[in-house]
Amino acid sequence: MRYFKSSVVAVAMALIAAPIVFAQGRAMAPPPQAPAQEGASKAIADGGIKAPGWMGKIDAAEEKTGLTINSAKLVAEGKNLHVTTGPATTYWNPANKASGDYTVKATFNEPDFMGLNDHPHPYGIVIGGNDLGTPNQSYLYCAAYGNGTFIVRGMAPDATNGVFSLGARRAAPNDAVHKAEAQHKPVTQEIAVQVKGDSVSCMINGTTVATYPKSDVVGAGKLKSTDGVYGIRFAHNTDGIVSGLTVVK
Repeated sequence: MRYFKSSVVAVAMALIAAPIVFAQGRAMAPPPQAPAQEGASKAIADGGIKAPGWMGKIDAAEEKTGLTINSAKLVAEGKNLHVTTGPATTYWNPANKASGDYTVKATFNEPDFMGLNDHPHPYGIVIGGNDLGTPNQSYLYCAAYGNGTFIVRGMAPDATNGVFSLGARRAAPNDAVHKAEAQHKPVTQEIAVQVKGDSVSCMINGTTVATYPKSDVVGAGKLKSTDGVYGIRFAHNTDGIVSGLTVVK
């Protein structure tokens, strides 16, 4: 009997110490630790908006760290726009509006792939911007990464954490998206968002990589409308040059 009691105590102590959780009779792995952060945003020296008529807003999560729109930089270089972040930022000119059926497109040149970070970050086209710069802002963006992947997401005040995803929640690979040969090498993407009839499409380098019914894009917790201001968006710690930003009916 003494041996039996000792064994029970030993087993109990082992269960307390062991990193295993039992639920419904099944051994389970311990709860995962919080995922590592992607890296802190680095404020850009001499930041701010230096392109006439343009405005911008950094993501709400970035604002909580004390960064501001002056922690990123938008500069007009002839007909091009040069963006350097800093915090993840969306830029727009209120005069740039699109409605009905349209295609917004531009070419994004990342001259130094991952030059400001240690993993790929996206950049792309914004459409359907309403109430931009306010807590009620909403917009959709199609963005490419220099590693051959893309993502389509939106911002809306009623969405979970202010963000809604279309398709995969994480970046998805597609052969149409160009890949940089290596870190610090250049990579260029032609990115477009097309609104046509009852569908919205993300197009990269002339290929439609994703199409969604408009009902998946507009509604509660999503866009107010596909009509609105268009612009550009860059994730944090990214540098790129935008050329040929235009809308085609």
